[in-house]
Amino acid sequence: SGKRNMNCEICQFNNPKGTTTGIILKRNQVLLLKRAEEPYKGYYDFVGGYMENGEWPEDTIRREINEELGIEPTEINLISQWSGTGIWKGEEYPTLEHFFLFDAPTADIKLNEENISSLWISLEELSEEYVVWKAHKEFIKYLKANFTFDIYQVEALIKQLDPAAEFDEQRLYKAILNGYIAKEYNGQELIGMGWIYPRTTLLRKTAVIEDMVVLEAFRGKGIGKRILKRLIDWATAAGIEV
Repeated sequence: SGKRNMNCEICQFNNPKGTTTGIILKRNQVLLLKRAEEPYKGYYDFVGGYMENGEWPEDTIRREINEELGIEPTEINLISQWSGTGIWKGEEYPTLEHFFLFDAPTADIKLNEENISSLWISLEELSEEYVVWKAHKEFIKYLKANFTFDIYQVEALIKQLDPAAEFDEQRLYKAILNGYIAKEYNGQELIGMGWIYPRTTLLRKTAVIEDMVVLEAFRGKGIGKRILKRLIDWATAAGIEV
């Protein structure tokens, strides 16, 4: 007949549905969208949606960004995958959520009918109370713990390392995804950083400490040694040679 038999055995399997979620950060502020549709109309969420038949996760998030924001992303990087739940007509079902970091040439967005308004909020101020889905609440905790920076303080450190360097915020976030950044604070002031990247060869897995920098006023106080130790400890815990 060509019609799908919704009573088929495979249709009863409780397999997770694939979803994608996009995170864009500008000056360490993240974009939230206020939902115009049920479920949870009027609550905030990130851009994203369900995968369609034949789509890869990257295809889905590109489509969702274009549909919901009216912009074309210039770069998309997978952050992580989380198990979650969705809801339809009061019934919950499992989801497999793909979280992406993306960039765009402009922050001038044009919302479609799926969302009422948008909000740029700093990661420092962001709370899991802003969103509804459990996986998104957990992801916000991860995002705040790993991606929160005072961008002006980071720029000041980079300028001490290389006065001619042009600071690229997106490279900072990709450095987190591709390796590890150790940070040292004096109260609320960022006074030192170091970053390390793993690489895999045919014979072994190694890591390279690319750079470390400490504010001039705090040099000679053992801060660089503490940063170095944390970078080495991170690699050792991951089973990586340095």
